[in-house]
Amino acid sequence: MPIIKILPHPEYCPQGAEITAPAGTSICEALLDHKINIEHACDMSCACTTCHVIVREGFNSLNALDESEEDLLDRAWGLEPNSRLSCQAFLAQTDVTVEIPKYSINHAKENH
Repeated sequence: MPIIKILPHPEYCPQGAEITAPAGTSICEALLDHKINIEHACDMSCACTTCHVIVREGFNSLNALDESEEDLLDRAWGLEPNSRLSCQAFLAQTDVTVEIPKYSINHAKENH
C-alpha cells in the first residue's frame, strides 16, 4: 500500500503524519479515514476547492486532472503547479507527500 506523508499543518495535522491507503483511494478519503479532518465542503463531489492540497512528491503517479478539477483549482487559495483537489487525486502504488495549504476558500466555515 502506498504511504501518504502529510506535512505539518497547524489545524489538521500539527505534528505531520504518515498513513497508508490502498491504491485507488482518493487522498481526501485516506486523510479522513485516518482522522485528519481536511475540509471537504462539497462532500467530495468536485464542486469546491476546500480539499485543495499541494503534492510535494509523487504528483506524476496520481491520476490525470480532468477539466472540472482544473477549472476549480483556478479558484483555490495558494495554487501551485502541483496542486490537486484531494477528492479527485487517486493513489497509485507510489508514495506521495502532501501539504495542506494554510487557508482554503470555505464560506460556510467563515460564517458568510
